[in-house]
Amino acid sequence: MKIKNIRTQTILTPLKKKFKTALRSVDKIENICVFIETKGFTGIGCAVPTAVITGETAMSIKGAIQHIHEALSGLDIRDFEIVMQTLHACMKGNHSAKAAVDMALYDIIGKFYKTPLYRFLGGDGKCLETDMTVSIGTLEEMALDAREAVKNGFSILKLKLGREPGLDVNCLKAVRQAVGPEIRLRIDANQGWSPKQAVSFMDKIARENICIDLLEQPVHARDYKGMKFVRNNTDVPVYADESVFSPQDAMEIINMDAIDGINIKLMKCGGIYNALKIAAITESAGVGCMIGSMMESHIGVTAAAHLAAAKKVITGYDLDAPLFVKKAPAQGGITYNASIITLPDLPGLGHNING
Repeated sequence: MKIKNIRTQTILTPLKKKFKTALRSVDKIENICVFIETKGFTGIGCAVPTAVITGETAMSIKGAIQHIHEALSGLDIRDFEIVMQTLHACMKGNHSAKAAVDMALYDIIGKFYKTPLYRFLGGDGKCLETDMTVSIGTLEEMALDAREAVKNGFSILKLKLGREPGLDVNCLKAVRQAVGPEIRLRIDANQGWSPKQAVSFMDKIARENICIDLLEQPVHARDYKGMKFVRNNTDVPVYADESVFSPQDAMEIINMDAIDGINIKLMKCGGIYNALKIAAITESAGVGCMIGSMMESHIGVTAAAHLAAAKKVITGYDLDAPLFVKKAPAQGGITYNASIITLPDLPGLGHNING
């Protein structure tokens, strides 16, 4: 079970239409697929470059994986803790590259023990209900996209905002009118507001009697004081996304009483190994925990879904990204029935790369 080789393959997957947030605009996904080879098993993982959030590009991810290969070569995967500690100690940062390797390692360990990863992690393979993201756009575009999502069977919508608060309020009003009062709405500003703008937005929607489930990352990632200011001035739960890359980040922002919950993403935290630590911290602190993804294919989202299905503390699921892709770069993995995600009952992660 010694690691013999780690190789990468780049697969470009176009989106059905352009995806826009306050931070960036995307029309295709550059999947850096990772294959870890041992005697008898090959593990599969995937990273996506999201430079504006993680600081990583396709070239930096590939370079980091080559460095990780040198550090892990010859290690026995059955010594799993040693392998994981080596992975995270061999270089600073490079969270997405580490996440791809982490996924492939967990894929192998599941295959070795002949069990789906969610069972290896202690779960029962529960189905997950994901939200559907409504890309930032004009009032008419967002209302139309929201109505279409509801028509397609989604009862929870996540709206991308983060512009001038007055404009964002109008877009939110249009979406609420388009989908009716029963549909649950989440707001993600992707760091787009100042603390005062965020509070102004929340005051305005309160006056309009517009109910939302939560407000995600209203201010700059490192502005923990700003997050606390927003939390102290609204009754809606405030969740951190880009503010939390590591277990240490999670502890710091929770200790400041700055948030009500955390959105874990494998590309930010370096994979399942660290995501488990963040989930344990949220559970111990009594704050909320949800799981999401970057705009990525179902290779990485399948890994996130296995983790989500294994941990009861994770109660929110923002795992719709593969639904934006024209053609999946892999076979197997998770499947969707409208908003319901079903996990594969195969060893490891349960997918294979096409071609």
